[in-house]
Parts: sequence; structure tokens; C-alpha cells
Amino acid sequence: MILSCQNIKKQFGETLILDCCSFHIEEYEKAAVVGINGAGKTTLLRILAGELEADSGAAVLSRGKTLGYLPQLVVFDSEHTIYEELLSVRQNLILLEEQMRQAEQDMKQVSGEKLDLLMEVYASLTHQFEMENGYAYKSELTGVLKGLGFEEEDFSRKITTLSGGQKTRVALGKLLLLKPDLILLDEPTNHLDMASIAWLETYLMNYKGAVLVVSHDRYFLDRIATKIIEIDQTETTVFSGNYTSYAAKKEALRISKWNAYQNQQREIKHQEEVIEKLRSFNREKSIRRAESREKMLRKIDVIEKPTQARTDMKMRLLPRILSGNDVMTVNSLTKSFDGLSLFENLDFELKRGEHVALIGSNGTGKTTILKIINHLIPADRGQIRIGANVQIGYYDQEHHVLHPEKTLFEEISDAYPTLTNTEIRNTLAAFLFTGEEVFKRVKELSGGERGRVSLARLMLSEANFLILDEPTNHLDIMSKEILEDALNHYEGTVLYVSHDRYFINRTAHRILELSAHALTVYLGNYDYYLEKKEETQASCSDSGLSRSGTETEAKLDWKNQRQQQARKRKLENDLKKTEQAIEALEQRNEALDMLMALPENCSNVPRLTELSSEKEDNLQKLETLYLQWETLSEEAGD
Repeated sequence: MILSCQNIKKQFGETLILDCCSFHIEEYEKAAVVGINGAGKTTLLRILAGELEADSGAAVLSRGKTLGYLPQLVVFDSEHTIYEELLSVRQNLILLEEQMRQAEQDMKQVSGEKLDLLMEVYASLTHQFEMENGYAYKSELTGVLKGLGFEEEDFSRKITTLSGGQKTRVALGKLLLLKPDLILLDEPTNHLDMASIAWLETYLMNYKGAVLVVSHDRYFLDRIATKIIEIDQTETTVFSGNYTSYAAKKEALRISKWNAYQNQQREIKHQEEVIEKLRSFNREKSIRRAESREKMLRKIDVIEKPTQARTDMKMRLLPRILSGNDVMTVNSLTKSFDGLSLFENLDFELKRGEHVALIGSNGTGKTTILKIINHLIPADRGQIRIGANVQIGYYDQEHHVLHPEKTLFEEISDAYPTLTNTEIRNTLAAFLFTGEEVFKRVKELSGGERGRVSLARLMLSEANFLILDEPTNHLDIMSKEILEDALNHYEGTVLYVSHDRYFINRTAHRILELSAHALTVYLGNYDYYLEKKEETQASCSDSGLSRSGTETEAKLDWKNQRQQQARKRKLENDLKKTEQAIEALEQRNEALDMLMALPENCSNVPRLTELSSEKEDNLQKLETLYLQWETLSEEAGD
């Protein structure tokens, strides 16, 4: 065990944030903290990092272990360049290298015993330098910077010239190079593009230490986390597995608690009715029996009403009219800034009902395309044709559609003047703005709150073509799931830019990847996109080996090696999918066991038969999957 947290409690004023918070982190474990915005996740990390003191309880780091912490917002100024700032982490190796060079010079000047002594010192220095990976520290530093999205031309940029997000990436790079025994990360993916997030996932999965991360990126959590620590209404609950596993267990637990609550409420109501009936008889014996039942009722440990799933925010997207089948056609779209080409001659079209994700690295021009479509900036060349009866609703990640000086109430009433005061208040309440909060000015809102106001305006628009720029930014996981459900039930057309791979996986029918000034189309969600990318890369590598005439033996060997690697990757992918299918069925069977054990189901023969039948079907499927896994496992091991 590297970290132990026991009964941590923290409150600010009258508001209790954490209560009896207990969990532990094992060495090399990768764990995540989840919960809605305001649940206390950042507060917990600050307590663990020693930035904030708990009111009671303790967080104990094992003796001799080191801890590193990356907050959400990094504030630091330095006269260093990006490269120099990361190089400062390796001052011990730089000093060692200088001592080695000096020893080399000194050895040229002496002989005899002095030379023997210097050679011993030099051997000790080189051994230490090698043990600390000194010969590779510069390439490691470069690899970290490139992995986090910095190009070589960025290395010489001064820290003082960087944006807040870029400074956060530099701070993350320094932390990774320091290699503490336990890394605490608060929303590390906020300022990274997809390629950088994928790199960070791989880095953390292979990290020779423990990691505790706060993140709303569910795809990221699925890949790295083996334990989920949930903060819900000041209390913590620990779940083994990744985010998807946690979500399934959480839902089964919620159903079980809700059923237990409803059963007890029915029993209490029944007893109260019996007591009332007995008292109405107005006979001494009946009254005694009523009093006896009342005593029993008072002794019941009443179950508190569980929180219902996703009841905090309500969203429903309904187009006012149906658009034509051809929603938008883009031809030869071209744009450059200051002589730098973003994209050239882009062609694509959207049909009614399609949900299309536009993805690509930062700076490729994704948001620019959306702004051109919405006439916020002009294209250099090209044509955009909007189809018949198309009504556009636009969600801007910078929320320029909102007016800083207006109140929330004015934002909605001015945009939709036909709404009554009650309708405006009900709309804002559906997005968690109640009471006097509706009179707050937009400029006083946080990023997440502005996002919710923009979503409220979008819901009221009744548009049949939604254009969304990073709609999940600043939303907590529960709010993201509500938006996903709303989009999945939406009958209109959607074009959106997002870095949220889980969101893309759940909502996209088609993916447009903007890369190297051009678009590539993938007919499917994010998992399908990854699979096709891998196949394409393998195919390109293989075709690159084909030559007219006779290939050399070396080329053939290399080609075979590539084919074997591709086969191995496919086996590993199939094995992973099989394991996920097994885990899902096993979790469902656990949930079925819980359902069958409930009192109302034990006496309900049809319901019990239905549950039992489902479990039997699952067991048969599992048998097939177990055999499939065994076969794949053997093939992968060959």
C-alpha cells in the first residue's frame, strides 16, 4: 500500500464536502475519482497533496515514497524555454554529466595512484549515470514533449508566451519526468488533443508507479483505471474495474436500493393502513394490536430515499419541422490564415438524421469549418449549400452567442420572447438554475454553467440541424450522459466537433477526420474508426513492401513480420472484445442474482421465471465465450 486515507472530513462554512472518506491506493495501481461537479474531487486531491488541511481524518503516504500533483489550473512564470523548463527536472543528471566530463579531462593530466583514484570516481559516476538512465534522458524529454503535442519548433518558446493550457501541458511533462511513486492528476486531458490523450494513456498504463486521477473523460478512465473511487453526497464508495464496469455495478446497486426502498415504503404504508383500520374498530383488543404494530413500526430502520439516476438535468431536443433529405453539401472548401493553409478543397455532405463527428488534432481547422458554416468567418474558396427547410442550432464552445451583461432570465426571454415567465423559469430549472440564480449575469458564470445555459438555448431552438463545438467541455459525467441520450433520441441532423471519445462512441454514425489539409470518412463510431485506422496502417505498410520483380529475402522477412504483427494485433483486439463480453455477461448475471433475491421477485413466479431464463441464456453464451477466449488466448500466445 502506498497511500491510506482514513475518515477524511472537510467542510467549507456550513457546507459538508467530504465525510468519512476512506480508501487506499496500492503500489503501481491506477485509480480514478469520479463524481458530479462540486462533489469534492478536487478538494480531495488538494488534501492528499498537502495543499489543503482536512478537518479530521488522515491521508498517509508510505515512508520513503514520493508524490507529485498536477492541479487543473497551473500558474507559474519562468524565463526558461519549454525545453529548458523540462530540462531543469534533470539537473542531477546534468551535474553528473559535467562531473564525468571533468573527470575525463583530469585523467588526461595525472598518472599512478591519482589516475587509479580518478578512474574509480569516474566508474562510480558513470555507473550512477547509467542507473538513472542518463544516456537516454534527452530523448526521453523530447518524447514527452512531442507526446504532449509540442512540435520541435515549440521547444524554444518562452514559458511567459504560453497560454494557460500550454503551461499545464509543460507542468504535466515535468511531473512525468520527475517519476514520483504516486502521481495525482486533476483533469489532465483538458488541454490535450486526441493524439496526446492516447499517448498519455499508454504512458500511464506503463508507468512504474501509482496514479490517482480525476477526470470526466470516460474513454480515458476505461483505458487506465483499475479502481473507481466515487464521491456521492459527501461519501466515498470504491468499485473495482474501469469506468464501464463501475457504471454497470452502480446501476445494479441503484436498482437494488430503489427496490428495497419501495418495498419498505409499501410495507410501512400497509402497516399504517392496518393500524388505522384496527383503531377504527374502536375495541380494546383491536387498539392494543394497533399499538403493538405502531411499536414495531417505530423500530424499523427506515431506508433513506435513494437518488434517482440522472434526475438533476432534463433535456429533450425536438425539431419543429422536418428538413429535406439533403441537409448540407460542401464543395471545395478552402481556408488559410496568415499564409498558413488549414485545409484545401474539402468535399462532404450531410443527409437528414445523420450524426457526424468532425475530429482531428488541435489547429487543423475543425472549429473554423463550423464557424464558416455559421457565417461567422468567410471561406477563402468553396461553396456551402444548405438544404430545404433546414433550421440550424449552433452551440459555440466559447459561448459567443451569450451576452456577458445579460442575466440568465434575460438570455432566454430575449431569445424566445413568446415564453412566459413560468416557462423560462422551468427551462432554467431543468438545467439546474433555480431561485435567485436566474438573475445572475452571464459574465459571473463558470465555464460549466455557461455550457448549461447554451444547452438550454439550444433545446428551445427546435432546430433540425444542430452544429455543436465541443459540447461536453466543462460538463460532468452525468450531464454528458444526459446530452448523449438527448442526441441519440434526436431525429434531426447533427454535426459536431469533440475530443470526447466516449461521447463520439455513443452518438456518432459517421466520422470525418481532418488531417493533412484533407478529410477522411469513416462510417461508424470511434471504436470503428480506430479499428479501420489500424487496418489501413497495416495495409499501407504491407503494400509499401510490394515491388515489381523479385523481392529480396530481407524484404520478404520484414513483410512476414509486419503480417504477423497485424495478425497479433487482430488477435489481441478479438481477445479484448471477448473479455469485455464475458465481463458484461458476468456482471449482468450478478445483477440478476440480486434481482432474484429481492422479496417481491421471490414470490412472483412469472418474474422469477423470466429472470432465471435470462440467466440461463447468459450462462450458455458464457460457455461459448469461454471456449472462444481459450482458443484466442492459445493463438495469441503462440
